[in-house]
Formats: sequence, structure tokens, C-alpha cells
Amino acid sequence: MRRLLAATQQALAAPPRNPRMAVVIGRLLAIAFLLCFGTGLYSHFLQEPEPWMRFSTVPAQLYQVTQGIHITAGIACFPLILGKLYTIYPQLFQTPPVKGPLHLLERASIALFVGASLVQITIGLLNTYQWYPWKFGFREVHWALSFVVIGSLAIHIAVKLPMIARFWTRNSEGTRELRDETPDAAAPVAESAPVGGVTGRIFRWIDGAPAPEPAVSRRGFITAVGVSTATVVALTAGQSFAALSPFNIFAPRVKGTGPNALPVNRTADAAQVLDTAVSPDWALTISNGRRTVTLSRAELLALPQTTVDLPISCVEGWSQMATWKGVRLRELLNKVGADTSQGLKLTSLEKKGGYRVTQMGPEYAFDASTLVALEVNGETLDIDHGYPARMIAPGRPGVLQTKWLSKLEVEA
Repeated sequence: MRRLLAATQQALAAPPRNPRMAVVIGRLLAIAFLLCFGTGLYSHFLQEPEPWMRFSTVPAQLYQVTQGIHITAGIACFPLILGKLYTIYPQLFQTPPVKGPLHLLERASIALFVGASLVQITIGLLNTYQWYPWKFGFREVHWALSFVVIGSLAIHIAVKLPMIARFWTRNSEGTRELRDETPDAAAPVAESAPVGGVTGRIFRWIDGAPAPEPAVSRRGFITAVGVSTATVVALTAGQSFAALSPFNIFAPRVKGTGPNALPVNRTADAAQVLDTAVSPDWALTISNGRRTVTLSRAELLALPQTTVDLPISCVEGWSQMATWKGVRLRELLNKVGADTSQGLKLTSLEKKGGYRVTQMGPEYAFDASTLVALEVNGETLDIDHGYPARMIAPGRPGVLQTKWLSKLEVEA
């Protein structure tokens, strides 16, 4: 027991626990969070755009890349934040806990950042598995927490900026001083005033044990964090990036699986469309004010058909390229005299859900690649993939590629 406590004490003063290492890991963690924040903003405004916003439809894989980066960077935050906590762990239990207003701000920003970050990346990971063991709305909380994380990170960086500058590079002043130090492995971990009572006797008893060698070197620590980060990224990013798909072990979606050789998020059963989607009375209604056109599936199939290669890219991070066949949306909109400056409201047969009704900007509605799809990968759409007709457009999140289409309404 004495040796174990001595080893624990020594571990708290291990070589990786110094300001330079905290800056190095913190730099990587900040990059990961900024990537998550930037790509998260893009995903949010794609789904809830301001009236003046317009988005690029090229490249068609744009959302596939941005959301893949969002999820991958979020997963990389796990080993990085644990590594960061390892480097600063002893400082979390300083005595006295608060030394002044600036110190209070520093510690409060750390507590807020760590707490919000752990919640944020955890619920984000569970969202990729579509598992929600909570009662709050994921989208709303995830959106709000993103600003808490970035705000507390900004405060923490501002407070610690002098130290960050001092240890930013290998040749900075603070880093040179660390290299010049020659710590004695047998020396006490830190000098402090003698502690009396039972606690003092326990510490002196521990200090009397033979000092073990440091368990973790700086190089070993950096290697461990780097390998851990690379591993979790490589074993999950395959759901987003085809080059890594052979290593996709932990991600919830696997390319090429499911009906039409595509993964499925929301099934027809969950959307309660098993009857209405296969009804012989189904027809797609396209309207622009008083002008309305109604087309059955047979009539849609009789129109000129276009084939495009576009990905399904879901907010949960998985994506897959597929070959779609159907009618160009702009040709259908021309039938009701729609103007190229007008957007579109899409309505699904779904009974309920946050994406039963969605909006589409004119940049997507009149793009040559945007289809009312009737087939995918050479087969009739499976009901779980949107039969009798679904929307497919370049650069859009999967939740906006409306399945089980019912109505298309041109907005003024």
C-alpha cells in the first residue's frame, strides 16, 4: 500500500504534467472544438436558414465532408480532453482553491468548459447511434451547448494567454527553462510547509518509501494521446469517408448495408407511412398559388428521366454515394410557372416529426442535379428509402432529402 501511494504521488508529478504539455494538448483540443463549432454552424443553418441565406450546391459532396469532419473531430475530442485533464489534474485541487478574482475566473472557465464539453461530445456521440436516454431535445441542447463550450474556451484562453505565449513553441522562453531543469527523481514532489496531525504523518510515511521511476515520459504520453486519437478516428470515420470504410468498426452505419444497398435512419414503419406510401391513390401535388399539377407515380415515370450520382449525408455522420434516377425538380416547377428566385416547401406523408415539412432554397430547387427520385442504384425505391418518390439534392443534409413526398409548394 505504501509503495502504491508513493507511485500515485509520483504519477501526479510525472513529466507530462507541465505547462508546455498543457499548451500542446490544449492547442489540439481547441482546433478540434473550433472545427466542430464551424461545421456545426454550417449544418444548423442548412437546416434552419435565415431568409437571406444561400448555399453552394457544388461540390455535391460538400455536406458529406463538413459533417464527416464535424463528427470525426468530435470523436477526437475524447482522448484529447482526457489527455488535457491528465496534464493539469493536480492543479484542480490547489490550496487555497481561489486566490483572487482573476484566479476565480480562470477556475470557473475551466469548470464550465470541461463540464459542458464532456456533456456535448457525449450526447453528440450517442446521437450518432440515435440513442437518446434523456428527455430534453437533442438539437436544441446541442446547439446551445456549442456556444457555452466556445465561450468558456475563449475566456480560458484569454485568462491563460500569458502562459500560452510563454510555452507556445519549443524555443519559447518557458519551454527552454523546462528543458534546462534537471529534476532529481528522489526529491520530494513539491516543497511545502510541514503538515501536522494525522495527515502530516501519512504524507511523511508515504514520502519515506523508495521513489519509483516516473511511469510516463513526455514522449510516451504524446505517443499515447496521438495513437488513441488516430485510432478512434480511423475506426469510426469510415462511415463518412470511403477511404476508411474498411476500418469502420465502431461507427453505427456501414456503407452498402440496408435496402437498395443503402443504410436507413428512419424507417417507413417509424414514419407511419406503410399504408399511405403504397396506396394506389398516391399522387404528388405541385402548386404555385392557384396553379396546381397532380402527378401519379406512373405519370412521373413517363416524364424524361435523369440519372445523377449524389450522396446521402446524414447529420449523424454517415454518408454514402448512390446513383439516383428520376425527374428534375426544376422541370416539375416549370409546369406551375415557378420563378428561379422562389423557394419551395416540401411535405412528406409522415404523420409527425420535425422534418415532416421542410424548406428548400431556390439554389437547390433549380439545380440541374436535384431530382424527385423514383429509383436508386438501379432499383425501385424501397419503401424505407422513400417510395413512391423522394427528394435528392446536392450538398443537403439527409434529413432534408425528404422521403415519401406528398406535396411541393412554391413559396412567394
